[in-house]
Amino acid sequence: MGSVVHRFLVHRDRYRVGLAVLALLFAFMGPQGAVADEQAGPGKGGGGSWWDGAVFYEVFVRSFADSADGPLADDGIGDLRGLIDKLDYLNDGDPDTHDDLGVTGIWLMPIMQSSSYHGYDTTDYYAVEDDYGTNEDFRELMEQAHARGIRVIVDLVLNHSSSKHPWFIDAQKRGSDYRDWYIWSGRDPGYKGPWGQKVWHEADGRYYFGAFSSGMPDLNFRNPAVTREMLKATKFWLEDMGADGFRLDAIKHLIEVGENQEHTRPTHDWLRGFYSFYKRVNPDALAVGEVWTGSPTVAKYVGGEMDLAFEFDQAYAVMHAANTGEKDRLAKAQAASWKLFPRAQFATFLANHDMDRVGSQFGGDVSKAKLAATIQLTSPGVPFIYYGEEIGMSNVGGGDPGKRSPMPWSSDELAGFSTAEPWHALGEDPTGINVRDQLADDASLLSLYRKLIHLRASHPALSNGDFTPIKTGHPQVYAFLRRGGGETVLVVVNLGDQPIDRYMLAMDSRRLGLVQSLLHGVETAKSSSAAGVGGGVGGYQPIGVLEAKTGYVLSLERVKR
Repeated sequence: MGSVVHRFLVHRDRYRVGLAVLALLFAFMGPQGAVADEQAGPGKGGGGSWWDGAVFYEVFVRSFADSADGPLADDGIGDLRGLIDKLDYLNDGDPDTHDDLGVTGIWLMPIMQSSSYHGYDTTDYYAVEDDYGTNEDFRELMEQAHARGIRVIVDLVLNHSSSKHPWFIDAQKRGSDYRDWYIWSGRDPGYKGPWGQKVWHEADGRYYFGAFSSGMPDLNFRNPAVTREMLKATKFWLEDMGADGFRLDAIKHLIEVGENQEHTRPTHDWLRGFYSFYKRVNPDALAVGEVWTGSPTVAKYVGGEMDLAFEFDQAYAVMHAANTGEKDRLAKAQAASWKLFPRAQFATFLANHDMDRVGSQFGGDVSKAKLAATIQLTSPGVPFIYYGEEIGMSNVGGGDPGKRSPMPWSSDELAGFSTAEPWHALGEDPTGINVRDQLADDASLLSLYRKLIHLRASHPALSNGDFTPIKTGHPQVYAFLRRGGGETVLVVVNLGDQPIDRYMLAMDSRRLGLVQSLLHGVETAKSSSAAGVGGGVGGYQPIGVLEAKTGYVLSLERVKR
């Protein structure tokens, strides 16, 4: 019987694919009845969009900062007013100062009403979570952030709602208008999800589909009413709340076709309509997607479906290179990103809220963390930094909550996060791994992050330049050129744990004029008389000795001959 049910579901879904395309034509109609424009204008990226020069900072509001006054003050839970109080740490709005971090974008993990601590099971798409404040608090955050040159995007969970959402509660009633807002079956179809998880859950003798858990039932985007409602919420956050865009959670799962639960054609069709819709609401709005898979598949979502997507292959490669000293995986990943995506329209990162923190992956080795940061923040793409990454935070406890623990602002009692017991345990000893201590230390990880972010902002070659890998003649020396805005920047990194003095870059040093170190103030060489790399043109050794686990950023002035 299970095979009969399965065949029925597959044929039913294939039939509905055609109907879904027609439904989308109506679902994406604008208020005047015209289908949303296909051309998105300036939002297409590739050199003319505001995010091309941005550096984003991912914030879990619950763990960032508890407000010091107001109705939510000192309750041990971070909130929007606590974030507003810390905006000057992220960017003080003065381009002539460099004691702020310098980020120009914030990604807020879910802030809508939810039935859990993490927020990825929404109960109200139009209201800020009570623990974090009010809609007015969010609007003030937008005003304060924009005054400092910071754009703010919010997590939008489209794939599913909470099982405690009024829609789903009503959908469980026979004859409910919301019944078809979710995916139901009279019996358990029996198949599992992409990672072997249970996806069919029982409710009063019937089964509903929830890819992530029974508490997160999938919304049925084959129903035009669902699409219309989610577009309404999208427009609300862009127009009424003033958000600058969205991070789209779990979008590869949006529309299933039988047992095929990822990357389906209807999912891509839906996202193309969604892209046209939000660009019509605000041509400058940004959508960055989470498509947790390999780069060739991720790249298919960028350009007409969303503006950016997170580059997981590159994240793994950067961490692997910094951890092992091996460059081949990194070189292949960066070359692939540059080739597969529209010009630099991908989001780079080292870790996020679903992954072990960088500090934990490196076992607290700050030199590895510095090296990874240097590679990320000098490479193409739009960088995203997970809160606390810049000070070397590690996991505190197990499971996902341990990856999302409160931010240590000082070594004082309760780490300056709150005057009340925090919602989650703090690290045992925040000494050294806190903002206040590292702000006072020019050699700290935080100081390096500040230098790199400000360096990226002041050099167009780094923020939006071309990318050219350079052969180095050494298995642990990785190098690339960035060109843009009339300048050329050379990045050279020693991935190994020992100094290296025998390497040679495959560059014609005869065409180089002034060579200036932008990061460490090291002495540079104009040229080298050593034999060429790979034959032919003479090689170039810009720095005599590359220190272990260190990256160098050099400005090159080319001369005409």
